[in-house]
Amino acid sequence: MCTRTLDSSWKGVIGLEIHAQIQTKSKLFSGASTKYGGATNNQVALLDAALPGTLPVLNKQCVEAGILTAMALKCKINKISKFDRKHYFYADLPAGYQITQQRQPLAVEGHVNYLNFTPGIEGEPEPKTVNLEQLQLEQDSGKSLHDEANQRSLIDLNRAELLSETYCHLGLTPESGKLEVGCLMCAGVGLMEIVTKPDFSNGTEAASFVRELQLILKTVGSCNCKMNEGSMRVDANISVHKEGEPYGTRTEVKNLNSLLSVTKSIDYEIQRQIKEIEEGREIENETRSFDVNLGKTVPMRDKEKKQDYRFMPEPNLPPLHLYDNSSVLPSNVNQNDILNLDVIQEKLPVLPEETRNRLVQQYGITRRDSVLVL
Repeated sequence: MCTRTLDSSWKGVIGLEIHAQIQTKSKLFSGASTKYGGATNNQVALLDAALPGTLPVLNKQCVEAGILTAMALKCKINKISKFDRKHYFYADLPAGYQITQQRQPLAVEGHVNYLNFTPGIEGEPEPKTVNLEQLQLEQDSGKSLHDEANQRSLIDLNRAELLSETYCHLGLTPESGKLEVGCLMCAGVGLMEIVTKPDFSNGTEAASFVRELQLILKTVGSCNCKMNEGSMRVDANISVHKEGEPYGTRTEVKNLNSLLSVTKSIDYEIQRQIKEIEEGREIENETRSFDVNLGKTVPMRDKEKKQDYRFMPEPNLPPLHLYDNSSVLPSNVNQNDILNLDVIQEKLPVLPEETRNRLVQQYGITRRDSVLVL
């Protein structure tokens, strides 16, 4: 995009927010199915449609999957976590709010060791570490289908379908060019939102971390990580600065659905911001998307006015209490109803990093080959 050489003293600063759908048979707060590819709006409980009087019931398996993931990511798990309502008004959010964990999430801190590596390019992988801010549980929204030909938007409160099925439901074909498909999301499906520190400097590092995270989540069985199906989505917060100077104004690139998109969108956005600054323009605090066909980021909406989500404690869900072998259980708690951290810890499998280290040490293969094997 640049016709001249840019100042090489600029450095990129990137933090990621990863939304990973929890791999369970039912949703986070209802018994509706999460099966992929179901007919439109056929996997919707009354709660998912926000019918008055319906109440959320926390899915124990979702919590266990979140705990197991947090352990694999070396997080500090909060024995008491809380749910909140995040209010915003959009058609694919029937209740007008999302149940999430804003004040006290399931887990905080943590870190992931990964190998900075690009398949197909020679050279040994470079060991890196990214620090994590938190892992929180929340419910996913629905999916919007924008039918431009008839000037209407349709809502699917299942989880994401195959695009060919979506077109079929609308009586359109992909070739018609008359259908714009919105975010591939699903109302009520359990999500783990994993937030990193701004520890990446380029797209390759970010994609290498996401690749490692996919391996970890698939190993523990908490998410299938199929980015093309929307079960894992990446948002990247990107800014640039020079050594010793404050971070610049950041932009957010939303809903990246492949490792290639993560790499290309971040690297493009870094170069775009440098070019804008060097030509005397200011970086706008905005949300952008990545156009795969154009190979560049494009504006979605600005963030000049901070969104007021009006967070409030979720009144229909008590605090989530976790225990371990040393805990004194309340007299009215059934042993079978609790989640014991020590018991869950025993379920933690051998993680990808441990497997790679064993391959290198025990069999003498190169670090590069150990990455390619997994």
